Amino acid sequence: MRYFIATTILLFFLIACEKKSESASSINGDTVAVELKYAEGFKVSKVGNITHVEVTYPYQGATSGYSYLLVPKGEEVPEHHPDTKVIQIPIESIVCTSTTHIPLLDYLDATDKLVGFPTTDYISSEKMRKRVDGGKVEELGVDKGLNLEKLAMLKPSMVMGYTMTGDYGQYKKMEDLGVGVVMNAEYLEKHPLGRAEWIKYMALFLDKEKQADSVFNAIEKNYNETLAKVKVAERKPTVLSGIVYGDAWFLPGGQNYAAKLLKDAGCEYLWSDDTSNGYLELSFESVYQKAHDADLWIGVATMKSLNDLKNADERYARFKPFREKQVYTYDARKGAKGGSEFLELGYLRPDLILLDLVKIAHPELLPQHQLFFHKRLE
Repeated sequence: MRYFIATTILLFFLIACEKKSESASSINGDTVAVELKYAEGFKVSKVGNITHVEVTYPYQGATSGYSYLLVPKGEEVPEHHPDTKVIQIPIESIVCTSTTHIPLLDYLDATDKLVGFPTTDYISSEKMRKRVDGGKVEELGVDKGLNLEKLAMLKPSMVMGYTMTGDYGQYKKMEDLGVGVVMNAEYLEKHPLGRAEWIKYMALFLDKEKQADSVFNAIEKNYNETLAKVKVAERKPTVLSGIVYGDAWFLPGGQNYAAKLLKDAGCEYLWSDDTSNGYLELSFESVYQKAHDADLWIGVATMKSLNDLKNADERYARFKPFREKQVYTYDARKGAKGGSEFLELGYLRPDLILLDLVKIAHPELLPQHQLFFHKRLE
């Protein structure tokens, strides 16, 4: 599951910047495209009360996507392509497969719709933890060990899944049990607000589109207001990110989502001229040569202190930000069972991440802001 990958190798996020809008439906009639401001991974169009949704890029390297027809309960299902899956809306219950789906439910006042989840300990949301602790969310297991029998007994209206490789095997088994599956590809969005805009995707299945628009507009406004404040900054502190795993130092590529956030925060990411949007795997020596004199070191996985960092590799102590105590973790907030709030809520709230980064890089611009996800290591 994504949260396992994230806690071990996520040094921030993924991918770069750009804007776009939506369209397209295979249903006959007057088609109305629903505008999306930043998200590129899905498209929405409507014909009367029927909604057609396309997840156009469901995983890295995908050459085709998935198509869904959302039909209000009680209405006749129109003719459609055989590969288009029909979902009756609004859904009454859902099984999610990533912690990043949880805030989408919370912010749409649909916390009570979740009935199953793999490894519930990773859920951090206080609202959802009350539901979990009350026995209302079934623990389903992990990945290929996911308990399909339990899932079938829950009879959820829908499962929201995701894939990083195009492997649809488990989801096909769910569909064979009569459970509707829809895919979520928020993690591939290039713009921070693109990921947040996937709340509109979740809202389609809940019939809460207006509420999603309101939530997203507030996040966008907060993000852009912070962005405007950064324009007056007179200097750009240099930034290093990541740590060593095995024999390589993993850090975001220059077109990575993390690099976009750092740029928006008025920082000079030292690998910003790199053209890749994934992760770089570099030798310690090459990173040290380029970044030993960096002003800030942001993103050190789950390290809790400078001492932890030094114990992991004594060479870390050679870096200027280590000596000057300018090393920051994004993992400051933990749920009741140890789940990372950053990894759960961060996709939906890039505005909070940006506020943190600006506070770290330009504290004079945000004198009242208290770090939310981030914390300086002592």
